[in-house]
Amino acid sequence: MRATLVTTLKNEASFLLEWVAHHRTIGFTDLVIFTNDCSDGTDLMADRLQAMGLARHIPNPGPWAEGPQWAALKQAERLAEVREADWVLVGDVDEFVNIHAGAGQLSDLLAALPETEAIALTWRMFGNAGQVSHAPGPVTRRFFRAAPAVLSWPWRAQMIKTLFRPSAFGKLGVHRPKQPLGTPRWCDGSGRAVDLGGRLFSDYRQDNYGLVQLNHYALGSTEGFLVKADRGRANREAGAFDMGYWVERNLNQVEDRSILRVAIEAPLAALLADPVLAGLQVKAEAWRRARITALMAEESWRQFFGRLLMAGPSRLPSPAEVALIHGVRNS
Repeated sequence: MRATLVTTLKNEASFLLEWVAHHRTIGFTDLVIFTNDCSDGTDLMADRLQAMGLARHIPNPGPWAEGPQWAALKQAERLAEVREADWVLVGDVDEFVNIHAGAGQLSDLLAALPETEAIALTWRMFGNAGQVSHAPGPVTRRFFRAAPAVLSWPWRAQMIKTLFRPSAFGKLGVHRPKQPLGTPRWCDGSGRAVDLGGRLFSDYRQDNYGLVQLNHYALGSTEGFLVKADRGRANREAGAFDMGYWVERNLNQVEDRSILRVAIEAPLAALLADPVLAGLQVKAEAWRRARITALMAEESWRQFFGRLLMAGPSRLPSPAEVALIHGVRNS
């Protein structure tokens, strides 16, 4: 089975090797990495991964009519890694496929859903958990506070990415593939047959994580979020990394350590045993620390940092408040 994961990166070298180790461990055979405008060595790290036979790296310089991510996906559609794959996923470096079926391998998930052609992987948001300072090391071993399994609001925290058969669709998409060929069979992360229509999010009235979830470490540390906000979005149509983004994703209601059964320690250590990758990792951390220092020297970023600290973990609205959000009022 050939399974391909496509990503678009800018200044993510601190986190890339963990992401590679995790997804190769669970069964993705091909990683396609697009990079643009990197100053922290992400592009050099991707070059080295390609030289080691662990990924395909494609530089993606601008200008772009629709932003770097859409430009990358248009290129990816022509690649053998996508055209010849049995399964494809478009994902970000802060998203980790976390399979609950069987032994946690991609093959276990697909064996549980033998008839499906598209699987909606619902985000499970992992909050900041009060961690202020950026620190090196795997994010999956640091952030364990997450949104509950059933989440009535915000709907953005229940958005999906899609693992799909490219033979069933004509084009790639950020959250879901486009141009279905016929009527592809969809399932949600709990194995239920679903008709999402044109939606980019799952039905938030139920647990969508029975077989698989997509751990989304959207925030990280408070210091690290400054760097993310400074970097900007890869999708031109998406909103900014602002206070609204933080509040809708800083969900810490439950503890979830299920991803720990993916043993990344040995494969990550093997990557860092390569002297080139190890040196780039050190330089990436130095770059990130210097960037945090530079941002905190500016009044506007210091104020933003203070607001993030004041906001703290987000409170989920009560059922009555959710009804008000949806415009349902008691007479």
